[in-house]
Amino acid sequence: MSRILTSERRLQSGRQRAYLFAADIAGSRKLFSVQRSLAELAQLADTANLEVVGQGIQHLETVNPATYIGSGKVDELAQLQRELSFDVLVFDDELSPAQLRNLEEAIPALILDRTALILDIFAQHARTREGALQVELAQYAYRLPRLTRQWTHLSRQTVGGVGLRGPGETQLEVDRREIKHRMSHLREELEQVRQQRGLQRRQRRRHGLPVIAIVGYTNVGKSTLLNALADAGVLVEDRLFATLDPTTRRVALPSGKEALFTDTVGFIQKLPTELVAAFRATLEEVQEADVLLLVADITDDNLLAQVRTVEEVLAQLDAAEKPIILALNKVDLVEPEGELRTGRTRFFTPQDDLTLLHERYSVVIPISAEQGVGIEELLAAVEGVLVQQMVEVDVVLPYSAGDLLNLWHKQGVVESEIYRSGGTRVRGKLPPWLVEQIREAAKAGRDLG
Repeated sequence: MSRILTSERRLQSGRQRAYLFAADIAGSRKLFSVQRSLAELAQLADTANLEVVGQGIQHLETVNPATYIGSGKVDELAQLQRELSFDVLVFDDELSPAQLRNLEEAIPALILDRTALILDIFAQHARTREGALQVELAQYAYRLPRLTRQWTHLSRQTVGGVGLRGPGETQLEVDRREIKHRMSHLREELEQVRQQRGLQRRQRRRHGLPVIAIVGYTNVGKSTLLNALADAGVLVEDRLFATLDPTTRRVALPSGKEALFTDTVGFIQKLPTELVAAFRATLEEVQEADVLLLVADITDDNLLAQVRTVEEVLAQLDAAEKPIILALNKVDLVEPEGELRTGRTRFFTPQDDLTLLHERYSVVIPISAEQGVGIEELLAAVEGVLVQQMVEVDVVLPYSAGDLLNLWHKQGVVESEIYRSGGTRVRGKLPPWLVEQIREAAKAGRDLG
């Protein structure tokens, strides 16, 4: 039985009240402003079913190793908790075990950081056994160094809530050794999942279907795009991490050839390292893809920062060098003059940012996944990139390799066929992953001859 707890553990009396806090550290490298990051944290809190009752920012020269923020601010937050009666205090950055322990001693509220909040959301949205295993492993990896204080705090809870989904009250008597044993077991199960995914990918290759992985920041419309491409029926909500488990669908390209499009989990700034490690089996879909389709929200004034965040995660996955098509989504919300159709007068994003993206990416397609705008152009661009990747091949295939020749016709470009006594001489272009199969078949034909 999975030890991931679900939304059944929500407070019976309603949503927990949360106060959000961020520190603006002088000289720190960040893609998002502290205000924008805090606004995103509020979206995460809403997704986790928290009611945000306030938020604050402290400007710091350096982080306090004991409490992350200054001691005066700690006292201020303790007083604020008594005034606002919030249940949860959420920090926008990850706290060390010592910082978490010291803050809990000073402030009478459940202390969470951004990582714990994201893990809680993932626990809510894991629909498959694979997803549940991955989230559980990530939660254990995060909580193990925080075990003593964190779980002592949980033992005082009479009703569960945000931050407590996952290995919580049912594991209060489990010591570190047993938890490590459980983590080892989870890794073994996930390794089996990884091997199964590898087998599925090899089977897909035998059917000759290229794979396009849809990647992007969370809540930019990836699932909506997959639904537009393939009527996939993927859940679509205007919330962060509305979908977690990957969905793959077969899509016809303009030439009639087919490809597999996979909707992957959304990325986010400060993505917990525990999640990247635990979701290795799922994220290998990105690593093994032939083309990456990077979806970005053109109406977001943080467009460039979101794209850069995705690029950083792709670099972590050793996938940054793959061919990438940039799809700028939600163009239906933009007037021809570049203003949003929402009553706001500001431009949707600085023109310099758009210019930079066009310089960085050779293929940029404006689309509206919701309205179906630009979908044909996008599919044509995908097929064009797939053709660009193809390799020139000139071989003689034995007549016994007719299935491979059919696959060549389906997924490659056949420029000429000449029938000979020893086989068929074929010239044309092949996807890189099919070249080795074709050449091995040709070599086997020569050896038999």
